[in-house]
Amino acid sequence: MTSPDAGSPDAGPAGRAVAPSEVAARRPRRDLTPLSRLYPFVGAHRGDAILSVVFLTLSTTFTIGLTFALRRMADRGLASHAAGSINQAFLILGAVALGLALSTGGRFFFTHKLGERVVADLREALYAHVVSLDQAFFMATRTGEVLSRMTTDLAIVEAMVGATVAVALRNALTVVAALAVMIVVNPALTGFVGLIVVLILLPLFAVGRQVRRLSTAAQARFADAVGYAGETLDALETVQAFGREASVAARFRDAVEMAFRTSLARIGARAIMTILVMILAAGGFGLVLWRAALDVFVANTMTPGALLQFVLLAALAAGSVGSLGEAWGDVQKTAGAMARIGEIMDARPSIVAPARPQPMPVPARGAIEFQDVRFSYPGRPDLPALDSFDLTVQPGERVALVGPSGAGKSTVLRLLLRFYDPDNGAVRIDGIDLREADPAEVRARIALVAQDAALFSGSAAENLAFGREGASEAEIAAAARAAQAEAFLAALPGGMAAPLGERAKTLSGGQRQRIAIARALVRSAPILLLDEATSALDAENERLVQRALHDAMAGRASLVIAHRLSTVLEADRIVVMDQGKVVEQGAHTELIARGGLYARLAELQFGLQAA
Repeated sequence: MTSPDAGSPDAGPAGRAVAPSEVAARRPRRDLTPLSRLYPFVGAHRGDAILSVVFLTLSTTFTIGLTFALRRMADRGLASHAAGSINQAFLILGAVALGLALSTGGRFFFTHKLGERVVADLREALYAHVVSLDQAFFMATRTGEVLSRMTTDLAIVEAMVGATVAVALRNALTVVAALAVMIVVNPALTGFVGLIVVLILLPLFAVGRQVRRLSTAAQARFADAVGYAGETLDALETVQAFGREASVAARFRDAVEMAFRTSLARIGARAIMTILVMILAAGGFGLVLWRAALDVFVANTMTPGALLQFVLLAALAAGSVGSLGEAWGDVQKTAGAMARIGEIMDARPSIVAPARPQPMPVPARGAIEFQDVRFSYPGRPDLPALDSFDLTVQPGERVALVGPSGAGKSTVLRLLLRFYDPDNGAVRIDGIDLREADPAEVRARIALVAQDAALFSGSAAENLAFGREGASEAEIAAAARAAQAEAFLAALPGGMAAPLGERAKTLSGGQRQRIAIARALVRSAPILLLDEATSALDAENERLVQRALHDAMAGRASLVIAHRLSTVLEADRIVVMDQGKVVEQGAHTELIARGGLYARLAELQFGLQAA
């Protein structure tokens, strides 16, 4: 809806939803608790999770088993100088390698399948939750920022769940298994390896916290950039009309550069962590190799096969610890992404169905009542958009709302659609207080035609069918005909099936408005709301659509907002609003005779037209 009223969302006040302030805060967290939000999504696919763990365990087992096979080959195969022993050793080695290949393939498939499924479910749940949030949430949160969390942050989660988790678990199991076998092979040398692991983990946790903080900051900076880009692209015509392309590009560049600098700091911290891990791992591995060589060739306390196995186990453990360092950085980054996604998921709409909603009467009549309504938009409690507002519309009655900008006309429609609840008083449809009813059931009885017709990139038929799920082709065609849209739609390449492009920008303003009117007619609702519905039409089309709307409003309660008084002359009743109150009402001729606000508006408009 347009026609911004005093204190309306168009005026930019702060939001009133439960969580927008939390969403905007973007506070860095110091733990991994945000990752716990993934547990329900993983639990929903226990079969894949169990198979992932099974194949992960088998893969680790065969990896460790490979070191036993190599030890056997060295000590019993090659050392025996017998063909039979050598052949047997290589057969065992080949069997273990085959088992490793098969288990690794199973691990890869089921872990990645689980990751993709979890992220797909999370993406679906996040979008379904976002579209359920009320208007107050989006007053405080930019759409671009929400999209950033649904794309960039989810991509980070997808990378971790689909790959990093599997790699981290595999490496963790490998470290534990390798250390256990190393203790059996040579407890003294294992002590050296344990010391190495401790030396590696200390810088890992020290630098990891810094990486986590910088990751959260980088994601927040990027969300700012995406949010600003979304705003400017949405208003690209305005940007170009005012010649501000360079200005907005510079501001976006500054936001991107700030995000880059923050990301660069994070990358630097991770690079330092990687260098430390690799230096310590390489130094420790050399120390282990030196000590083992003394045991084999000097003290003769180890066999060459045992040395080979121990070195391989040490290499596996060191490599796995090093990989865990990189995975830890990814986990920290993902925790930041999940914290931001969690802020969206924690947001709760203030407009919800009560625990036991009162059913709307059947059949629907379309009676409307506003009783002593006072309402202020969030953030502006001292500037009421409606104040002691009373209005009754009988079923089938056509009522026009007129008045200066900021009088509260569009607010009436927003409350009727239950985008907001009144601060005081009651709004009723068919005698039911809307606060006691399910918002979905309330809105099912209302059809809306706004001034800025919001159309989608599908075909004309899809846009019309959006008005009512399950609408037949005949109903769609009849609505297009009634809205005077049939002729130009038939002329499109492909007719009703032709794609309209993003926001139907290939059509003129009048054509888009007629599609919006047809979509409202498809809805067949007992209440019709028209907010400057013919403002984008030329005189000829306005006359045709007014005639169509005249027929469409028959039998429906209709509320019509119009600044051009010529469009409301046929209304059953004209309600004049000013500063959120009804100041006059009656027929056109009555209001002219009274010489009040309506008469002044009419004199101004018709006088200008006469001039």
